[in-house]
Amino acid sequence: MELGDRMLRALLSGLGRKGGTRGWAFSSWQPYLPLAGLLSATEVVSHWTAVFEKRGIPEAQASSEYIVAHVLGAKTELVEWVLKEVTQSSCPMGAQGGPLILEVGCGSGAISLSLLTQLPQSRVIAVDKGEAAICLTQENAQRLRLLDRIQIVPLDVTLEGSWSHLLPWGPMDLVVSNPPYIFHQDMEQLAPEIRSYEDPVALDGGEEGMDIITHILALAPWLLKDSGSIFLEVDPRHPELVGSWLQSRPDLSLDLVAVRKDFCGRPRFLHIRRSGPQCGCLMEA
Repeated sequence: MELGDRMLRALLSGLGRKGGTRGWAFSSWQPYLPLAGLLSATEVVSHWTAVFEKRGIPEAQASSEYIVAHVLGAKTELVEWVLKEVTQSSCPMGAQGGPLILEVGCGSGAISLSLLTQLPQSRVIAVDKGEAAICLTQENAQRLRLLDRIQIVPLDVTLEGSWSHLLPWGPMDLVVSNPPYIFHQDMEQLAPEIRSYEDPVALDGGEEGMDIITHILALAPWLLKDSGSIFLEVDPRHPELVGSWLQSRPDLSLDLVAVRKDFCGRPRFLHIRRSGPQCGCLMEA
């Protein structure tokens, strides 16, 4: 069975997790489960739209699209874009022939472990400030027998000097993150099923949803190789905000080179590339 089919079956059978690591638990909705043969993303969206309408959840279709994107679309698109970049890159990557990748906010480890699986010579440094996320990523890496290629580090990137803990692994080829990016004023408007199963800390990105994003971008020059790339999932309003912010920080030598839309046609993914020389003074600190 294909991975997407397995994920859809897990979603539809009520499997999930709680605890603020961006998972879902639908066991209480099992009376509304569809037939076993329903597997397409479109059918899943339609099914959960009907479920949410019966439950009286506002914006039922948008909510169901969010969930299916969370399970299949958003992370899959981010991973696919990274894989495309690695495949097409002419720059040498990693001492072992594969890229060294930093994931900020690893959650369950889904992005990191997907990249490790698809890129057999890659190595990943996965960081998260949440103990539950660190434990879950460790558990998932062990189950997939990938512990020998991943370093899982408890780290809060908002703390001053946090980047120094990553220097022993050397400069990174890629930085990938699905950070908290929701505007603070929008938190109360989130659909009930999202508020029920998500830790607010994993969602709230501050006044303009940029708090963690700007920390990642500000640290990247010290951790990223020359011509290295950053891939982010963001709010549809962020491409313009991030572009303006980068223009105000020419010292970072970072350029927004591409914006990608999600399956609903919203600009949700950013590719940012480092254009200047690596900041060797801090790398030697």
